[in-house]
Amino acid sequence: MEGTAQRMTSREAILRDIRNNLGRGAPVADPVPPPVRLNVPNVPVGLRIERMLDRVAALAGAAFHAKSAAEALAYVAGITAGRTSIASNSAVLRDIGITALPGVESAVTDSVKLRGLCATADFGITSADYALSDTGSLVMIASPEDARLISLLPPVHIAVVPVDRLLSGLDELYTLIPKPADRTSSMVFITGPSRTADIEQLLVRGVHGPGEIHVVIVG
Repeated sequence: MEGTAQRMTSREAILRDIRNNLGRGAPVADPVPPPVRLNVPNVPVGLRIERMLDRVAALAGAAFHAKSAAEALAYVAGITAGRTSIASNSAVLRDIGITALPGVESAVTDSVKLRGLCATADFGITSADYALSDTGSLVMIASPEDARLISLLPPVHIAVVPVDRLLSGLDELYTLIPKPADRTSSMVFITGPSRTADIEQLLVRGVHGPGEIHVVIVG
């Protein structure tokens, strides 16, 4: 008995005393959690696009289906119209030609410069790792290619998403990324423009993020 007490750590001794005072017995091992049950529906691409457009519009965002890279480029150029924009280092934006548009700054790797540009730019342009058609959400995984600040600080966020990244919903996402923490320190879900309400339930957009969002599905 004495040997057992000597091997017991201070933490274990404290917990033992608490259990004894509460009239509880020895600790019981945690039960084995049930198996994960994911249900990935078979949703055709056309229906995924239609749902994504509808959900984003219902959230007071703007959504556009560009059937080609040229259509996506024209849409973004029409929105930005040469005003100041900061674009992420995503290959998607570069291949479409968005990073070469007038007024667009890109390929920024210095964190101080990036913060300053995000604080003054009219638009933040990114891609998205995935989009969820059932909720109209964007899935943003922080990385050097898509800095988190670009989608959060400018007043208008434009997200350009290839159609092959358009998922049916969360279940499909977690079949692809079962352990997000193993891949990144931050995975953010963006569902519509930023919005909040005060104690009187007055809805205000743009307080904690962009007040306007555009989602462009390409392909």
